[in-house]
Amino acid sequence: MQKQLPLKAMQAFEHVSRHGSVTKAALELGVSPGAISQQIRKLEQHLGLRLLERSGNGVELTSWGRMYQKGLTAAFDDLRQTHAALDRARANAGLVVSCLASVASRWIGPKLFDWHALHPAARVRLIGAEAEPVLHQDAFDFRISYGDKSKGFAHFSELFTDWVVPACAPSLIAGQDVSTADDVLRYPLIGIEWEQQHRPAPSWSEWAASVGAKLRRPETELAFSLSSSALDAAVNGRGFALAQLAMIAEDLTAGRLVIPVDHRLQLSEPYFLAWDRAALDKPFATEFRAWVVAQSKRQAKLSSPG
Repeated sequence: MQKQLPLKAMQAFEHVSRHGSVTKAALELGVSPGAISQQIRKLEQHLGLRLLERSGNGVELTSWGRMYQKGLTAAFDDLRQTHAALDRARANAGLVVSCLASVASRWIGPKLFDWHALHPAARVRLIGAEAEPVLHQDAFDFRISYGDKSKGFAHFSELFTDWVVPACAPSLIAGQDVSTADDVLRYPLIGIEWEQQHRPAPSWSEWAASVGAKLRRPETELAFSLSSSALDAAVNGRGFALAQLAMIAEDLTAGRLVIPVDHRLQLSEPYFLAWDRAALDKPFATEFRAWVVAQSKRQAKLSSPG
């Protein structure tokens, strides 16, 4: 009878050998360094061979370890690809789109109903996520994201660069004369502070400086990492938000938000659409890519001043 493979121990070794560090492997797997070391010892006992040697703050592979790593890495890569293939099959040949959460809920998500009207047989699954995926490994066909993260993808197309403008609920300024930047800056200001993987969103200080005004108090009382959360607060009458025009079209049309002082400030970087090359073989994939690019061109015209 064949020995049962110690899969957890094999996984621990694969991570340690890839990082050259027990600590980094533990962080990636979400366990303690002690647990990783225990799994490595278990694997060495199973094989009857020494695979690792301590070296300073890290570890080095023995000759047996290097031989084992080569085969094990290839095996885990095959497993990951098989897992991704199963995920794709589970998606039922539909398109799986990863997207920044706020862009998913406030820009591309609402527009997908228009896409479906054009292509009723097409199935699109939209997943909001802040972390950048590895498309072919994570079973995503497309990714809509922002800024220089495009460099991490082999295939991408630049989309629009949006503009922000102060927006608030009509109830916030009802009966008040709000016609200048100084008028806006007297109200509660809602901040947007993106996660560190992106360049900062335009701040109220930057907006004030762009119109020759000066912010005479702490920048904001409340800040959100998601643009959509800040816009929800503005809709609920909590203050002014520097709203991306691409994200508030429906709120403006419905009267949930207004723009009393239309002075716009451009984002520092554009959005982009990335795709897995193999995804273009799926039904409707090339049409979807062309449709997103067309929506982007339309949005660029709508967001820009004048």
